[in-house]
Amino acid sequence: MSDVNTSRWASLPTEQRNPASVHIDEASTLRILEILNEEDRKVPRAVNAVLPQVAEAVELVVMAMRNGGRLFYVGAGSSGRLGVLDAAECAPTFGTPQGTVQGIVAGGAGALLRAAERAEDRPEDGARELRRRNLSERDIVMGIAASGVTPFVLGALEYARRKGADTVFFTCNPNAAGQVDAKISIVPEVGPEAITGSTRLKAGTATKIVLNMISTASMVRMGKVYGNLMVDLTPTCAKLNDRARRILMETTGLSHEDSRRLLVAAGDLKTAIVMSKRAVSKETARQLLVENGGIVRLALTNRT
Repeated sequence: MSDVNTSRWASLPTEQRNPASVHIDEASTLRILEILNEEDRKVPRAVNAVLPQVAEAVELVVMAMRNGGRLFYVGAGSSGRLGVLDAAECAPTFGTPQGTVQGIVAGGAGALLRAAERAEDRPEDGARELRRRNLSERDIVMGIAASGVTPFVLGALEYARRKGADTVFFTCNPNAAGQVDAKISIVPEVGPEAITGSTRLKAGTATKIVLNMISTASMVRMGKVYGNLMVDLTPTCAKLNDRARRILMETTGLSHEDSRRLLVAAGDLKTAIVMSKRAVSKETARQLLVENGGIVRLALTNRT
């Protein structure tokens, strides 16, 4: 038996050969794309099968944030980069304070632009990154490891457990999930990649879908959305300023100019909506939002 077949990685689902793509190197360009697309279509089904676990993770995140905690995504390579991407979007999209959602990638900021595979091999580095951020029992750590054996991620999860923080483990390897001590495990079984071992493909797609779900559903539960409108967005550019005005027009029926003036007077979109729809002052609108946990729908319907 060869060394390759006896290595600790050989049995991982992410390292198996995919029979559907064995001859992909002989295929036409169109057929290559068809093979990749056919494999990608398997991902939503795999994610659908783990939605109950994703929902449990959302509940943990909401509970942590309501208690002043933070969400940390920890990963290496593509997994880490996807965590950083999702974290970076939370502040402008949902108005979360900087640092509420953080992405940690093995190898640091440089690994976002250039592969740093060796950085994933040190579990102590994962722990060190959380220590630097003063992890506490109020926080929640989500370790992301497609293969399920990334030392950087496992080290971070172990440190989080020692600190009393809740933990979530995402992997595409069911065998690994059973060996990692985490409060919740999310294990979409996407099967072997079209290019053997290239987890930036189906595993990466599953990762992005699940992270999007966790952050988005958590923010909806936190009152960051009214209907399907991002009413807690941070208007830091022309596009977002225009979106805020359009949301105010949509929810109140005000004209473009009246919406612009009200946003200036209110200072933020949520306050402006409540001011207009309840015909109250800025101070009263803000008090209504405080009394109703920042949830616009409740601030509009609950009577004081």
